[in-house]
Amino acid sequence: METFMKKMNLFWGGVMVLFAFAACSTGDWYDDSFMPTTSSSTTTSVTTQSNDDNSKTTSTADNVTTGVSSDGDVTSFTVALNKNAITESVNVNADDDDYIENTTFGKTITITFSKTGAATVSGDDTGIVTINGNDVTATNNTENVIKYVLTGETNDGYFKLYSSKKQAIVLNGVSITNPDGAAINNQSKKRTFIVLNDGTKNYLTDGTNYSDATDNEDMKACFFSEGQLIFSGSGYLEVDANCKAGIRSDDYVRTMPKSNIFVDASSGNGIRGNDAVIVTGGVINVNVTGTADKGLSTDGEIRIDGGRTTILTSGGYEYDEDDKDYSACSGIKADSVVTINGGEVNILSTGTGGKGINCDDKININDGVIRIITTGKRQKDSKGSVSPKGIKANGNITIKGGQTQVRLEGSGDGTEGIESKSEIHIEAGTVESYSYDDAINSAGNLYIDGGYVYARSYNNDGIDANKNLYINGGVVIAEGAGQPECGLDAAEQYRAYINGGTVIAVGGGLQAIDSSSKQASIAVTAQMGTTLGVLDGSTAILVYTTPSSNTGTALMISSPSFKSGSSYTLRSGCEVTGGTPFYNLITGCTIGNGSQSVDVTASTSISGSMGGMGGGGFFPGSGPGGGHW
Repeated sequence: METFMKKMNLFWGGVMVLFAFAACSTGDWYDDSFMPTTSSSTTTSVTTQSNDDNSKTTSTADNVTTGVSSDGDVTSFTVALNKNAITESVNVNADDDDYIENTTFGKTITITFSKTGAATVSGDDTGIVTINGNDVTATNNTENVIKYVLTGETNDGYFKLYSSKKQAIVLNGVSITNPDGAAINNQSKKRTFIVLNDGTKNYLTDGTNYSDATDNEDMKACFFSEGQLIFSGSGYLEVDANCKAGIRSDDYVRTMPKSNIFVDASSGNGIRGNDAVIVTGGVINVNVTGTADKGLSTDGEIRIDGGRTTILTSGGYEYDEDDKDYSACSGIKADSVVTINGGEVNILSTGTGGKGINCDDKININDGVIRIITTGKRQKDSKGSVSPKGIKANGNITIKGGQTQVRLEGSGDGTEGIESKSEIHIEAGTVESYSYDDAINSAGNLYIDGGYVYARSYNNDGIDANKNLYINGGVVIAEGAGQPECGLDAAEQYRAYINGGTVIAVGGGLQAIDSSSKQASIAVTAQMGTTLGVLDGSTAILVYTTPSSNTGTALMISSPSFKSGSSYTLRSGCEVTGGTPFYNLITGCTIGNGSQSVDVTASTSISGSMGGMGGGGFFPGSGPGGGHW
C-alpha cells in the first residue's frame, strides 16, 4: 500500500480538472542494450536510471496497438484440466538431436509385463534384460542404441535402465504400478526418448514409500531419469505420483507436439527438470495437491513454444527454515528465465499464497495464450508472509505479444496480478489483470509501448510503478479503487509520462502527469457507472463507461487525437453504435445524443502539484469548461 501523500486527494465538488503536456525532443529516449531483439511490429524499450527523464522518446511508439481488442472476460474465464488432444504437426529439425527421427536404433527389445506371472522379453539375444517377477532391469554395455518397447500390465513391478548410450523407451499400452518405489527408474545419464505409441493409453503409479531406493542411486519420482527425457508420439500417458514428483529428470524434460501427458502428484512436483523444462508441443495436464509443490519446476529455464499446458495446484504453504520465509504452491516455478513463445498456458492455484508463474529471473512473453486464476489469500505472521501472485518475477517482465489474462480472487496486501521486482515492459499483445492489490506493479520503471492493457484493482492501484511510468502507445485502461488509490500511479519523486496511445485512468485520485509528456490529456469527475463520449466537433474519438462499483470518481483520458489548446466535447449518457470494444472502452464508434455535454480544452499550462506528486498537477475549479457528472 502506497502512502496517502503520494496520491491525489481530490476534492471534486463540481470541478473539471485539465491536464496538458508540453512537447519535447524526439529520438531514442531510453537505452535498449539488454533487451532481446524485437520484431518490426513492436518497439524496444528499456531502462533509465533518472527519476525525471522524458527528454527522449521513441518516434513510433504511439502507433503500436498490436493485440486482441475484445469486450473482455478477465472476471469470468475458467481453468480446468482438458485431456483432449489438439491438432499439431511435427516439424523435424535435422540439427536438433532431441527429435527421435534423427536417431538410428540398432536393436529393439520388447518387454511384456504380466498380472498373472513373470514379465517376458523378446528381441534380447545378448542378456541385456534381467527379470525377477515383474521387476525388470536393462543394462546396456554394448555399442547398440536400443529401443525398449514396454507393454502389458503389472501391479507389482518396475522398469529400471542402465546405459552409457542414448535409448528410447516406447510405451505401448503399458501399465506399471510399483508399491515400493518408482515405476520407471532410468539411471542412464544419456538422452532418453519416451515414445507414447499412437492410439495407446499408458499408466505409471508409484507407492507411498520408496523402500526400493538405495543409498547410491537417486529415485526422485514415479518416472525418474538421470538424463534428458524427451516425450513424443500421439499416445496418452498418465502418471499417478503418491510419494515424490510425477516426472523428474536430473537434466531436462522436453515434450514434443502430439504427446499427451497427465500427471497427478499428491506429494511432490508435477514435472521437474533440474536444468530445464521445455514444452515444444503436446497436451500437458498437471494436478498438484501437496504443500508448496509446483506444477512445472526447474532450477534453470522453462520455455513453452506450443501445445496446451494446464496446471492445477491446491496445496497449502510451509515455512522454509533455510530461506527463513514462507513458501507456497506455484503453477510454474523457475530459478532462471521463463519464456513463452506460443501455445496455451492455463493455471488455477487455490491454496493460500499460491502463484501462477513464479520466476527468480526474467519472464519473457512473446506469444501464446496465458490464463491464470488464483483464489488463495495472503498469509502473514511474525515469521514472514506469502501472498498470491498471478505472474511474479524478480527480474524484468517483458510482454511482446499473445494474450495474457490474470485474475486474483483472494484478498490481502500483496495480492497482485502481475508483479516485477525490477521493470515491466509491455510492447504488444493483450494484457488483462484483475486483482485485490495492484493489478500491474513494478518495483522499477514501467513501460507500455503498445498492445491492449486492462488493469483493474478493487482495493489499490490499477497500474503502479515504484519508479517512473511511461506510456508511449497502445490502448491502456487502468481502474483503481477509491481514495487514495489511483488508476495510474508512479512513486514519490518519480514521474508519470504519457507520450502516446489511448489511455483511460480512473480511481479515487489522479496521478500527476509530467508536463514534458508529448500527449495532452483531460480529466473530469464522473460518477460510477457513467458512460462518457468524447468528440472533436461531430467526430467521435471514444466512449468509456466508468466501473459501477469499487472505484473513485477521478477520471483521466488521453488520446492521440487531443491537441493542446483545442476544445473537445464530453457527452454523458450518450447513445453509441458500432465501434471496437475493449472492456468499458469503445473506439471507432458513432456517438449519438446524450443527457449532458460540456466542452473542455486541452492545455499545456498545468504548473501546480500537491500531495507529493511530482511533475504536473491539478487545480480544482480551474481551467476552461469545468464540469462534472
